[in-house]
Amino acid sequence: MRAMRLSTLNSQLALGALLCASAGFAQTAPTTPAPATPAQATPAQTAPAARPTNPASGATNRVASAVAVTVSKAVSGQIVGCPAGLKVSAQAVCLYSKQAAATVRPAVRGALGTLVLGDWKTSGQASSLLVRASAGGPLGAYVLLSPVTAQETLLVVDAAAPSAAASSAKPAAPAGVVKGQPYLLGRDLTGVVNVVSLGAGKFRLNVAGETALTVTAGQKTAQRAGGNIELPLTPATDGKNLIFPVAGLRALGCTVSDNAGGLTIACGPDSIGVKPIVF
Repeated sequence: MRAMRLSTLNSQLALGALLCASAGFAQTAPTTPAPATPAQATPAQTAPAARPTNPASGATNRVASAVAVTVSKAVSGQIVGCPAGLKVSAQAVCLYSKQAAATVRPAVRGALGTLVLGDWKTSGQASSLLVRASAGGPLGAYVLLSPVTAQETLLVVDAAAPSAAASSAKPAAPAGVVKGQPYLLGRDLTGVVNVVSLGAGKFRLNVAGETALTVTAGQKTAQRAGGNIELPLTPATDGKNLIFPVAGLRALGCTVSDNAGGLTIACGPDSIGVKPIVF
């Protein structure tokens, strides 16, 4: 039954969405040429091809393979043949899950934990997630997903090319940051600090049991209920995200210590492991 449902992908928006998303990753991993006439396939012809184990499994990248196993367990996924036309490498693994995309996204992100680089990016119906090769390590793979139906989802796990990993490790320096100093994005602090954008470059940072701190990109002076305080370094923004200096976490009552993969941030009873950005 699942194979028959997947056989209709070429006539559904799911495939179109993944085609657009996979095209965006065309420089992330080497691509395999699509068949010259994919439109000639019919449901009757594609149905048998939807259930096989990945024919390129022997060439599957170790990182992509490990990510695919983790993702498959998280969403009770079944390996299927990748739809024709997807611009993915021979290392790609396609998975079918009988769960809604809204359920799959948090399940995948939670299962991958500290390997996740940022959050899901959504374009139309398709979503993409970058995954590190190891905790605190370089980009190693990515996950694409798109709904097949309201309660079914197709996922694609593929390896990232070394060039893409290198570029992701060296982001451009926004105005106001000090080169060589460690910074964190506001979302990196999830679990210990609640960061809320107030607009116009202002952000409110809340730590349980502490008074909220309001910071402004480009200004060392921050506001607290008891008055103003001076941060050791100036916060910045990329236009959307807060880019906060690690040295400024002490103003929130947090402690910072080194660990094997980066830093451990402890605020009250809660702590997280993070990999800071050094511009």
